[in-house]
Amino acid sequence: MPSLTTRPAYLALKAHADAIRNQHLRDLFAADAKRGESLTLEAAGVFLDYSKNRVTAETMKLLVNLANECDLKGRIEAMFTGEKINKTENRAVLHTALRAPKGTTVNCDGKNVVPDVHETLDRMSAFCDRVRSGDWKGHTGKRIKSVVNIGIGGSDLGPVMAYEALRKYSARDMQFRFVSNIDGTDIAEATLDLDPAETLFIVASKTFTTQETITNATTARDWLLAALKDPAAVAKHFVALSTNAEVVRKFGIDTANMFGFWDWVGGRYSMDSAIGLSTMLAVGPQGFRDLLAGFRAMDEHFRTAPFEKNLPVLMGLLSVWYVNFFGAETVAILPYDQYLKRFPAYLQQLTMESNGKSVTLENTSVDYATGSIYWGEPGTNGQHSFYQLIHQGTRLIPCDFIGFLKSLNPLGSHHDILMANLFAQSEALAFGKTAEQVKAEGHPDWLVPHRTFAGNRPSNTVLLEKLDAGALGKLVALYEHIVFTQGAIWNIGSFDQWGVELGKVLASKILPELQSASELKHDSSTNALIRKYRAAR
Repeated sequence: MPSLTTRPAYLALKAHADAIRNQHLRDLFAADAKRGESLTLEAAGVFLDYSKNRVTAETMKLLVNLANECDLKGRIEAMFTGEKINKTENRAVLHTALRAPKGTTVNCDGKNVVPDVHETLDRMSAFCDRVRSGDWKGHTGKRIKSVVNIGIGGSDLGPVMAYEALRKYSARDMQFRFVSNIDGTDIAEATLDLDPAETLFIVASKTFTTQETITNATTARDWLLAALKDPAAVAKHFVALSTNAEVVRKFGIDTANMFGFWDWVGGRYSMDSAIGLSTMLAVGPQGFRDLLAGFRAMDEHFRTAPFEKNLPVLMGLLSVWYVNFFGAETVAILPYDQYLKRFPAYLQQLTMESNGKSVTLENTSVDYATGSIYWGEPGTNGQHSFYQLIHQGTRLIPCDFIGFLKSLNPLGSHHDILMANLFAQSEALAFGKTAEQVKAEGHPDWLVPHRTFAGNRPSNTVLLEKLDAGALGKLVALYEHIVFTQGAIWNIGSFDQWGVELGKVLASKILPELQSASELKHDSSTNALIRKYRAAR
């Protein structure tokens, strides 16, 4: 397969980028009075305004040409139909099957996986109904009032993000907490004021051997038994999201309360699998199914819409445009809704663990940039911290603004003020303020450079009606498929994560060295750090 940088479409884009590099968004809008209407798209209940990007109609045509040259359509079909596109692990990538309707067929290794998906969903629903209704009792006969999800990575980031996003719809007679960090402070603070007799722990680990998760789960079990004494209590206060029945049973969990998932579900794509049990407990089985319906609506749009009218494809191509032709290194995710406060953190794993790669699917080193750094905070908080850098700094930082037309908490003029800020920030980034405008305001000459805004800073604006379970599913699936589009263009494997392994291996060697006086055989820096820790210990 030819290198990306030698493809005709890529070379055409490079020449085009050089030709329009100095064009300002002010001029692009001045030249086309309808630009703000024509460079928009609405599908699956999601509205995208991409007019404030440094692109022309020719740019978008050339980007679509690149997608076609990279066989994006074929790669999409390969994913949806169960081909083993995770090459290094020889696995299919079928998170889309997790939201496939009952009765459809999605084959993996000759087997339709949809019946198994719905069997697990039905088991999860029955369990959640029992807990939420109070029919499920703890060891002492008390109902469950507190749920603590113990996981890490995708087993934590997805559930905690979904809980915070859908808190408005959650069972308010229950509280939900999330533990992931191996730092003992995390589990200590999560359990500090809970009643063990009323607490349910969800332990999320496919293999049930993940060091951080099992260490935290063991500490939680010790905490429970210190109060309830009887080892039989574990079965009434712990459930497992795992496939390792033997180890789960040894831990003390009844395997009837073990909910599994499959090798074709990657961790960062798993929030709509059994990993979402805490989400279902919070919003109920119907709320969880509404979430799946939102995912499914975006899946179908991504799979069937022509690239020119395909939300994830266009946003993915625009990100490639800035990474590979403008040297942009980061993307700011700016949700103007407090409920989405964990959404940027969730996207950090989804995007950077997926596309933080430097080797192609043909095992050759890439000779172009891949993977952006995703980061952000909810508006308007970010405006009073890092927006200064986006507006007047030296780096080009494309932004995704996310907003909702209706507030879930309509208090006075709060939502009007919030949305006014969203629209104003994208306008200010695009058009800035010229030195002439600053001078016209009567400022002294020495102050003019400081109050001038260059503008020409690109952004997308994504709007939905309101934040509910379906909307959240659409948003998450939108970014899942943006990641897929990027990976297809860059010809990298978006579904493995070997980069997390080395540190784990080295940590397992260092741990016993911290607890003994054994000889050290690391580099001089690591040896010195271990000795310092030993001395303090």
